[in-house]
Amino acid sequence: MSARIAVPPIEAAALAGLDPGARIAELSGETMGTYWRVRLAALPGSDLMALGEAIQGRLDGLVAEMSHWDDTSLLRRFDQAPAGSWTDLPADFATVIEAGLAIAERSGGAFDPAIGRLTDAYGLGPRARTDAPSDAELADARAVSGWQRLAYDESAHRLRQPGGLWLDLSGIAKGLAVDAVAALLAARGLLHCLVEIGGECVGRGMRPDGDPWWVDLETPSGLRAQPIRVALHQLAIATSGNYVRGDHTLDPRSGRRVMNGVASVSVLHARAMEADAWASALTVLGLEGGAALAVREGLAARILMQDGAMTREWLSPALLAMLEE
Repeated sequence: MSARIAVPPIEAAALAGLDPGARIAELSGETMGTYWRVRLAALPGSDLMALGEAIQGRLDGLVAEMSHWDDTSLLRRFDQAPAGSWTDLPADFATVIEAGLAIAERSGGAFDPAIGRLTDAYGLGPRARTDAPSDAELADARAVSGWQRLAYDESAHRLRQPGGLWLDLSGIAKGLAVDAVAALLAARGLLHCLVEIGGECVGRGMRPDGDPWWVDLETPSGLRAQPIRVALHQLAIATSGNYVRGDHTLDPRSGRRVMNGVASVSVLHARAMEADAWASALTVLGLEGGAALAVREGLAARILMQDGAMTREWLSPALLAMLEE
């Protein structure tokens, strides 16, 4: 089955400093319970070992801030903070909270960074469980959850703990990490790279041979959909769905597992952080609601539905505009 080709407009920034004689180097490591991988057009004399250590250090710093698996992280310290107290946020954490609250509002709560109590109730965090939570447990978790209970002071970059609320940034922090690595490389003059963390990617610049960084949208095993190959010119991709970890997606509005037939949602965006969160929101909303939101927000998105033995595909107008005829 031949792939459809999606090519966004090529910006001048994608060509800046392109060296046809550069070699492609690869670096990799582990973070956030998955892997990271970087392919880049290496500059002459680049110390790749030091670069790999810098990338790992940057990612380790993000984990120390935003992991809900690490009891010493800033996120967990916020979770345990007294009601009414304010927590000062470093720049990365503040960026995630600002974006997360904005997307929570624009999605009607389909994305919510404040459902840590719910994910804990289902055993989707550090406290594993095999049985389903009771209605009473879910009611208790919902009572202390929700983005609307948070107060964020944008000017001072501080977040107020309303009491008992736990954050869960797993639907947005990985995207921020992808963007952060690309920014680290750019700060070192490495403008041509492909960064991936657990399937979420951002492309910057071009390959030395003048080709773009090509990435295929993820298609869950067992689904039949014509592949889409994307030229990542200053663009990021994130995919959400239950095809890797089973039915782990929760609807923040009801507290229930999402069982709407959506197999996967892929979103293309200028930043992986937003792509990550929007993909989660569209998954929760399902085909009809997700399509309506994608159109309203101008998102380049693909929704794949499992309908018995059939696969249904919906492409947003913004993505269709990228496809070559």
